[in-house]
Amino acid sequence: MLCIVLPRFPLVVAADGRRELLTQPLALAPEAGRTPLIGEVTPAAEALGVRRGLPLGEALARCPGLRLLTSDPVGVQLRWDGLLERLEGIGAAVETDPTGNGGTGGDPGVAWLATHGIRRLHGGSLDGIVRAIRDALRMPVRIGAAPSRFLALVAAHRARTRRPVVLSGDDGLGVLRDESIETLGIWTEYRALAVSLDRLGVGTFGAFLALSRGTVGERFGATGQRAYDLLRGQEAPLRPRERVGRIEADLLLPEAASGEHLRQAVRLLIDRVLADPQRRHRPLRSLLLQATLVERGTWQDRVVLREATADAARIAMALGLRIDQLPAPAERLALRVDGLGAPVPGDRPLLEEDRAIRRARLMEAVAQVREVAGPEGALRVVEIDPGSRIPERRSALTPF
Repeated sequence: MLCIVLPRFPLVVAADGRRELLTQPLALAPEAGRTPLIGEVTPAAEALGVRRGLPLGEALARCPGLRLLTSDPVGVQLRWDGLLERLEGIGAAVETDPTGNGGTGGDPGVAWLATHGIRRLHGGSLDGIVRAIRDALRMPVRIGAAPSRFLALVAAHRARTRRPVVLSGDDGLGVLRDESIETLGIWTEYRALAVSLDRLGVGTFGAFLALSRGTVGERFGATGQRAYDLLRGQEAPLRPRERVGRIEADLLLPEAASGEHLRQAVRLLIDRVLADPQRRHRPLRSLLLQATLVERGTWQDRVVLREATADAARIAMALGLRIDQLPAPAERLALRVDGLGAPVPGDRPLLEEDRAIRRARLMEAVAQVREVAGPEGALRVVEIDPGSRIPERRSALTPF
């Protein structure tokens, strides 16, 4: 398995090709409406003690000359989508969401792909695949190879842009047993766990794996057990992202649109997305809600639905909670489908329908019956006296 990491990808996109900026102490400003923590930083800023995730005030105290670039999450997503399409163009099946939530829910700039299916396309060797990846991306990239997803990610962070790192062996962990437990934090889900383990004196991967799985679960819960399995290479198979046409809709907003105006705009976008023929009766699994702000910059929030659904009311309820978090007035709002659920045939049996959809279809059928047969054409049974000895008194018919 290969892991591909584009170093400081959000910062490179925000710099917009101005390479001279990347040689200076530079950092991504906190996203509008988010916790005031800085984003990616340049090597020059790291040399002065500035790290990603520092509070803005502390970062400026450590480096008074630090320059801040406005983050552009929408631009990052668009650029990343284009690069993923290039990778798929060399025959690779690419995974971007290791959590299994559907869509492209991982960090932009990090992707995984299996090599066994494309080796023969590129000379039968790993070197041929690496050359094809570099030619497709045409930008600095770090590549790591290992038997499992997480270890490939570790290898990619160890690699340099011109030389991949390959971790071999049954589980790939042999050379990493002395690796600092802090490295576990490169997987976002386990950053807090890595800090806790380090405080408890569990300083390396080897020391962590020397514990029993039961002990880890008792102290750190399900997160600890998942990390334990991860280091042992026990992972789900690669889940490549699904290649579907882009389903999206956007809307220009009137000045000072807020509150109910924004919610109405979201409902319009949902209707347009659901009406897109590329959806092919498939329910929505995850969406990207994007905004271009009036003042400056962009805003984006990913919404993963608890259940894949095509119910506009339920989708509007989920997105309504996010639109309230818009940090500033927006001039443009966009909704994009990020992941789809399993296909739903249009003629599936009535009893397999979602409850709300089933009731809506039933009421439509009743209305059609009444139109043809009159008000008494559709009746329902109402219990009157269930304990009566006379059957006719137990229930009665009434219009549905």
